Amino acid sequence: MKLVIQRVKHAKVEVDGKKISKIGKGLLILVGISKEDNGTQIEWLAKKAVELRIFEDEQDKMNLSLKDIDGEILLVSQFTLYGSCKKGRRPDFLDAAQPDKAEKMYLKFAEALKMNGIIPKLGKFGKHMDITLLNDGPVTMILER
Repeated sequence: MKLVIQRVKHAKVEVDGKKISKIGKGLLILVGISKEDNGTQIEWLAKKAVELRIFEDEQDKMNLSLKDIDGEILLVSQFTLYGSCKKGRRPDFLDAAQPDKAEKMYLKFAEALKMNGIIPKLGKFGKHMDITLLNDGPVTMILER
């Protein structure tokens, strides 16, 4: 699994011109599932994402976690995180999990975030989504396990 975590002031997801999810201050997490993933990494990644100290304290040091600031998560599945551009000009997605497996693991990851105290807002799996966000910083972290 691969996570791209962006600290945001706000973010929203629209599908077919309709807003389906939005958050205020918090994290936009793009999650990619590889064909090799078996779920053992879900708990570690969920705990790490929720506990990352990437929000500023009173001294402007990144010292606070999502829980510390009562932040939110917008969780979006993104198979293109496992795209390879090594050959040619068009990426291949051979390392990405098949949709049925990926959706199950995406939902398990959302449950793991809940178990760590944050109920995520979700994108729409398998749909074309328009994502609007206001980066805060910008601060972007990549977690992979």
